[in-house]
Amino acid sequence: MRIDKAKLVQLLRGEGDNDTADKVDAQLPDQIDTQRDGDALSAVGLDQATLQGKLAGGAIGGSMAM
Repeated sequence: MRIDKAKLVQLLRGEGDNDTADKVDAQLPDQIDTQRDGDALSAVGLDQATLQGKLAGGAIGGSMAM
């Protein structure tokens, strides 16, 4: 699954999770690939299940392409 970093950062800030948003912004590439960047996502406290839940809710745009 691919996610635009800017949209993820915006979502996290909207939820008041500024610490995680700052980590995502500093440590992840502009286009996040959950398979490729899984370790980096885990390091900032996000896992694939959490991201899928946010996508299912329509909170951020992403591509389910693997």
